[in-house]
Amino acid sequence: MANIVLGLATPHAPQLRLPLEGWYALREKDESDRRINYAELLRKAKPDMEQELADDRLAERYDACQQNLGALREVLAQAAPDVIVVVGDDQHEQFKDDNMPMFSVYYGDSLEVSGGSHGRDGGASNWNASRLATLQREVFEAKNVAGHHPAEPELAKHLINDLRNRDFDIGCSNQLKPAIGLGHAFVFYYEFLRADGDIPMVPVMVNTFFPPNQPNPRRCYALGQALRRAIESWDSDKSVAVIASGGLSHTIIDEEIDRATIDGIVEKDANALSSLPTERLNLGTSEIRNWITVAAAMEQREVTFIGDYIPAYRTLAGTGCGMAFAYWQ
Repeated sequence: MANIVLGLATPHAPQLRLPLEGWYALREKDESDRRINYAELLRKAKPDMEQELADDRLAERYDACQQNLGALREVLAQAAPDVIVVVGDDQHEQFKDDNMPMFSVYYGDSLEVSGGSHGRDGGASNWNASRLATLQREVFEAKNVAGHHPAEPELAKHLINDLRNRDFDIGCSNQLKPAIGLGHAFVFYYEFLRADGDIPMVPVMVNTFFPPNQPNPRRCYALGQALRRAIESWDSDKSVAVIASGGLSHTIIDEEIDRATIDGIVEKDANALSSLPTERLNLGTSEIRNWITVAAAMEQREVTFIGDYIPAYRTLAGTGCGMAFAYWQ
């Protein structure tokens, strides 16, 4: 039977994918982002935000995020799994509102990375940030990860069948949209965790973003438990790593929900994680569902957080991304 050798959880937010200059470009984006009421956020913001945005504070937090991500990359390299299962969210990349599964597993023969998923969070229709789009494109091209990467269709088909038999109604797909390629939550793996992309991947997509069928935290926890059992029942001697891609809170930082998530993971408190308030899991913060899923899959293992929790603010209104980096062995 297959053996899970590692669990990882990491943000994939733009602040982690961009050079420090990108944090300032994201500030411009936030000030014009039509999805949020920037003036109202500014009115309610913490009183010490000027200190949070000092150039030296931003640089310190940027360096800490990159260092912690690098440490996570080393953990993955040392574990050397044969297959990875990435739990991430689709943001209108493969699925639109005319067909939005709650959970879906990709079982195609290969994974095409084209970069078409970058900058598809609304783009110019939601904000004015051409400099941000340019930076995103430059970073992606510099990573040189475009092209075909191996999938693991046999494990994917096994997961679909096993999860179905455990009473999960699992969507599935064996093709990616050619103009888009693999979604950004999964491309992050090639860009920042394993540049050569030689380990086969199974993408597991969770609809964290789009109502009305977002799974509640309890269902995500149950999915993680079922995912672990499904992987361990795969008739293979291969080793598997399970990765949560996304989170913590963003675009609006919610330190309270971030710390509640971290505490629930550290304390292995299934009830606390299953009871996180859904009304606060909005926009990027919704990706905490991916952490809940992988935490449940790894509930029998001890967790290690690399470094401290980092509330990476980028505007006076309190926008940014809550950053944490964890692994289970």
